[in-house]
Amino acid sequence: MAKFISCDWGTSVLRLRLIDIDTTSVEAETVSDQGVSSTFNLWKQSSKHEDERLFYYRSILNEQVAKLEAQLSISLENLPLIVSGMASSNIGMLELPYKEVPLNADGRDLYTRVIQPTDDFRHKILMISGIKTTNDVMRGEETQLIGCLNDDDEADRYFIFTGTHSKHVRVKNGEAIDFKTYMTGEFFELLSKKSVLSNVVENNVLPGDDNMESFRKGVADSLHSNLLHSSFLVRTNHLLGKLSKKENYYYLSGLLIGTEMKDLTDEYEHINLVSNEFLGRYYKAAFDVLNKRNSVLETESADGALLKGQSKMYTIYTEIIG
Repeated sequence: MAKFISCDWGTSVLRLRLIDIDTTSVEAETVSDQGVSSTFNLWKQSSKHEDERLFYYRSILNEQVAKLEAQLSISLENLPLIVSGMASSNIGMLELPYKEVPLNADGRDLYTRVIQPTDDFRHKILMISGIKTTNDVMRGEETQLIGCLNDDDEADRYFIFTGTHSKHVRVKNGEAIDFKTYMTGEFFELLSKKSVLSNVVENNVLPGDDNMESFRKGVADSLHSNLLHSSFLVRTNHLLGKLSKKENYYYLSGLLIGTEMKDLTDEYEHINLVSNEFLGRYYKAAFDVLNKRNSVLETESADGALLKGQSKMYTIYTEIIG
């Protein structure tokens, strides 16, 4: 059975998984906090020549591949790596240009680079680059999008990819034609931990310890107010004894996700939410508050979409990397 090593190298996390191409099942996995940002900073501190950057990044990959091999007690030598995410950015292994939209559903027009194996790294690498509009960019979500789309699907769709920088993507006649980035997660991090609001929200909230009532109130309030004003209500909620710090945490989250989601229109019958399970719950709750009765919200796992997209790219380039 054909296999490849999936590499999702984001800004803060590096994740490697051994994938069975026939079933898209995960046979082993390793996760590291050696994201592209910290790896680049360590590389800069090493003061090595630019020509050695690729060698340095591949040494990090070698360590993670070795962990996969240890889990399975087998050699993974000569298996290709499919790499998406920030690894193709200007702080990554090497920089690839963005493909300008439109982007076809089959992924064949994405910019890619094949890196040949060496004595020190015995794996071919297929690097996948991102996409751009005239004023926006993404790296990583384009691979998830490819995994969500059928090559013969001509339906008009609207995709929401949740995350630190959420992406809203318009698809028409099987092509991604436009998208917008929303800094929702980053704004939440800054407001809840770096601003005056940090003293009135509880930041050690655990998954499952949620308060949907406060979250929905935040979403509802976001629909009829200016965020620069409504965010200050998080402070007065606490000072005036209206909400606890834990409830405020979810109220602030509702304000920000509601501000993002109120850009949705009734233009699309199908809205696809691509997310992990934790964030997905809140986006679905926000969708319910928005009361978009003319649209159907469909959900898909972000991890599943990524692996499907990488599997598509593996199949396209089998003759080169297989």
